[in-house]
Amino acid sequence: MTHDPRFGPNPRALHPMTGHERVTFIANLDLPENVSVGDYTYYDDPAGPRAFLDAILYHFPFIGDRLVIGRFCAIAAGTRFLMNGGNHRMTGPSTYPFPIFGGGWIGRFPEEMDFPNRGDTVVGNDVWFGMGATVMPGLRIGDGAVIATLSVVTQDVPPYAIVAGNPARVVRTRLSETDAARMQAIAWWDWAPERITRAIPAISGGDVDTLEAMARDG
Repeated sequence: MTHDPRFGPNPRALHPMTGHERVTFIANLDLPENVSVGDYTYYDDPAGPRAFLDAILYHFPFIGDRLVIGRFCAIAAGTRFLMNGGNHRMTGPSTYPFPIFGGGWIGRFPEEMDFPNRGDTVVGNDVWFGMGATVMPGLRIGDGAVIATLSVVTQDVPPYAIVAGNPARVVRTRLSETDAARMQAIAWWDWAPERITRAIPAISGGDVDTLEAMARDG
């Protein structure tokens, strides 16, 4: 399909901003099979696009967990996603992962490879990650959330919540619970580029009522 610049940047462009190769539409990277990223989600790092892949830590295919990130997310430099391959067993006297090194250290007891697994890490749409944020394994971050700079996210983040700190806590919410649910029902991030372009004044500077009316009118 031919891209029409009247309706925003080309979602298939690796670097959507001319002259700024530090900004990358992540979906166009050569992503591993266990990573999925939606259109228009970008990573901004002077180290370049490879830095995003390097910041997905302990993500071993044999673990089976996935990192799933929605559309229109903004991910600042230094954001890290820690996956389940970094978890260690804590049921015995030592947490050292002896069997991963093979040789005579493997096969010593039946449950040795039964490392903790909290499941997939799932990020919604329109989420903003501040610089240096860290996300622990197996969490859900809701649509429209904001993760403050240097936050360490250790528990699920509700839609349209702002979290900060280590461990990150909800500082405030961007919308009421009712309006957050309305925004998720509107799901503007799934609209066609032409429709999103027409609705940008409402998406960026309007209110939920206006956007809901636009959603009804098509």
